[in-house]
Amino acid sequence: MKLSKLVGERLKEVPNGAILKSHIYLIRAGYIKQVSTGIFSMLPPAQRVSEKIQNIIREEMNKIDGQEVLFPVVMPRELWEMSGRYNSIQEELLRFKDRSGHDMLLGMTHEEAAVHMAMNTIKSHEQLPCMIYQIQTKYRDEARPRGGLIRVREFLMKDAYSFHTSQEDLDNYYKKAYDAYNRIYKRIGLKNFISVRSDSGIMGGKVADEFMLVTDAGEDRLVLCDKCGYKANMEVAEGKKEENTLKEVQEIEEVFTGNAKTIEEVCHFLEIDPSNTVKAVCYVTEDDKLVVAFLRGDYDVNEKKLAKLAKSEIKVADTDKFNLVAGNIGCVNLEVPEDAMVFYDTSIMGLENFVTGANKEDYHIRNVSASRDLKDVTFNDIALVKEGDRCPVCGEKLRLTRGIEIGNIFQLGTKYTKSMGMKVSMPDGSMSEPIMGCYGIGIGRALASVVEEKADDKGIVWPMTIAPWHVHFCPLRLDDENVEAVAYELYKKMEDAGIEVLFDDRKVSAGVKLTDSELMGMPIRVVISPKTMANGVAEVTMRENGETNFIPLSDLLSELKIMIADEIEEIEK
Repeated sequence: MKLSKLVGERLKEVPNGAILKSHIYLIRAGYIKQVSTGIFSMLPPAQRVSEKIQNIIREEMNKIDGQEVLFPVVMPRELWEMSGRYNSIQEELLRFKDRSGHDMLLGMTHEEAAVHMAMNTIKSHEQLPCMIYQIQTKYRDEARPRGGLIRVREFLMKDAYSFHTSQEDLDNYYKKAYDAYNRIYKRIGLKNFISVRSDSGIMGGKVADEFMLVTDAGEDRLVLCDKCGYKANMEVAEGKKEENTLKEVQEIEEVFTGNAKTIEEVCHFLEIDPSNTVKAVCYVTEDDKLVVAFLRGDYDVNEKKLAKLAKSEIKVADTDKFNLVAGNIGCVNLEVPEDAMVFYDTSIMGLENFVTGANKEDYHIRNVSASRDLKDVTFNDIALVKEGDRCPVCGEKLRLTRGIEIGNIFQLGTKYTKSMGMKVSMPDGSMSEPIMGCYGIGIGRALASVVEEKADDKGIVWPMTIAPWHVHFCPLRLDDENVEAVAYELYKKMEDAGIEVLFDDRKVSAGVKLTDSELMGMPIRVVISPKTMANGVAEVTMRENGETNFIPLSDLLSELKIMIADEIEEIEK
């Protein structure tokens, strides 16, 4: 490919609002162009990377007996009503009417379409296990698009769906998919990735694992134990909380706190530590029932865990509606509606002489005792893990870090096959709903994550396995007839030899060419100039480490092919 003909341009300026390296460099290097918020066009270099990632994914899915299919982007309302998700998913699902007034939607995921395809097609246990997968455009009306391709609204995704006759069979296949995902991420060049147990969210199911690129640029919070290897997303992470120090129980005392409402304000007013307080956080369920969560003042609510206990999606409550005094809600003498749900976090267990709201304006009460004043209370883990908590497995201190979700796998169970009425015949003649698994990878996010991990202060650094071109050929002084003749001859020989080469045929300065080559990130740069040609060599530089060698022009093609093969082999193994 000649750079002068390549669609796209290289930019010096950092795009407005771009913070992440991948967002900055993919725009500056001419890989993507923003069309709208969270919607991007992929320019030729990015499309080449995307296709290579897709091919690696296809190879690994086919190795575990996947069959590639293609579901529609647009689906009718009725299909999603069968699963119950048409109404349970809120703004993220883009709904519209077609020209006849029929309710339609844009697919953000394809469980319903997968079951619809399998129904009446897979009829017997003899056809199972079975896995179908697609690579398809999806649309999620994301509230907070960010980071270029990291969090978008329209995206290309590989999603796979497996069907099984038993939990044991699903467990066995789940492990195969788990291993395939590890191979995929290694093959596209990622190194600093892990898998963590996660929440299944809108997908449903009980078992879920996320693959995360560990990076400070990530939005997801991860909880890790460096001793035993415990790993979890913050949404499902567990931690042993610091034990509360037993104190001699004192008499309850009502104290005036005036305008002090937040934990910080109350602690400042009473000159106490947040760990000696219990706060209340109020939510409502989808059917408008009150949910009150009490936890120690130095912890925050884990809304995913709380929603599971409440068996409903939750949102922050309007406390006035329930005659509660915001900032003064306490766990003693609390008056709530009969259908309200009140939960107490394990951080309160054993806590003595603590401060909580008095359930009236301007007052708190102190010296509340968990053992004396919270009898017959069940304690649940509803708090986010925090720095200093102990590992639930080995007791070592947990480490908190951040990551980017690069893939996920779920054990869906019969959530979709049961709700949509899919059954297969079993060996004993009975009919049973197949058990499902679901496996997803975002192509664009995987591409951006590689940039996020490997980019340096000069630009992108592509691994050989997914680089848009393996060689960036930069002849200097193309105004020199000898250089021009040799350059075009070498370019043709590289292409004829099957070497993927980007040929910078522009008559611009050496500085511009070399800067652009570093920005675009091809693994190998080849430079010729009047000086190198006088010595009969080409200057060959590896982008990743800057290692430079001078190779005789007569050996250049064979040496490049060896270098490319060796790099690919190193990554693949």
